[in-house]
Amino acid sequence: MDLKQLVMLAIQVSIICVVFGFGLRATSEDLLYLVRRPGLLARSLLAVFIIMPIVAVVLDRLFTFRPEVEAVLVALALSPIPPLLPRKLGKAGGNTSYALGLMAILSLLSIVFVPVAIEVLQRFGRPFGMAPFAIAGVVLKATLLPLAAGMIVRATLPQLAERIKKPLALLANGLLMLGILALLAALLPAVWAQVGDGTILGLLAFLVVGLAVGHILGGPNPDNSVDLAIATACRHPAVALTIAAANYPDQRLAGTIVLYLIVGALVCIPYIEWQKRQVVAASIA
Repeated sequence: MDLKQLVMLAIQVSIICVVFGFGLRATSEDLLYLVRRPGLLARSLLAVFIIMPIVAVVLDRLFTFRPEVEAVLVALALSPIPPLLPRKLGKAGGNTSYALGLMAILSLLSIVFVPVAIEVLQRFGRPFGMAPFAIAGVVLKATLLPLAAGMIVRATLPQLAERIKKPLALLANGLLMLGILALLAALLPAVWAQVGDGTILGLLAFLVVGLAVGHILGGPNPDNSVDLAIATACRHPAVALTIAAANYPDQRLAGTIVLYLIVGALVCIPYIEWQKRQVVAASIA
């Protein structure tokens, strides 16, 4: 196992730990939050599962991307939301119940959505080298199983869940940051090579459109708007890389994923800070 594989393993483990940690906090009320709000649920599914894959295909048609960029954009659009979502949204005034319920429902539905989306894309001439249900298995292991395991621990061993959730979060965040920094250092030439060739513009468009779509479809409740905006724009980097690498094995994709994470941070952090100021202004008013 080389350094890049070790780094990717660390990132994947960190993400699984984060999802497991959210399971330690999630309740049945969180999971039922969206079920009891069918309008918000429908808008959420439309934003994440329908609009963003269309956006990825449209961007591919509008721009002449490198093959690896095209692969990553499609893979990001097919990936479920990132497990960092509830933590990010809590800082921006988001609704934790909605964030946790959204992550759980999207993770569950991804097992069906991803194979169906791949079948549709294949009918439009985009071949995939990985069986659709094999990709669904990746989604299952990366998101749904850790979330369910965390919820089981919370239900059966609540004291243990309370003790381990903070150390687990520290471990997960530390592994994720170290993994991303190490990957950036190892792939800096590959990342730098994509600066100035339209890759950043394409990734930026994907993220900005995602934020705008989610914010609008989140509805009049500002907490739900910020939740859905981040959920729509940000995607699971490890799952996206797995999908892209399996279907485009000859392309160097990790550099594009790293660039996506950098651009995503530059776009989403100002948005979250803006939302924080909105929350403060609303509380003063």
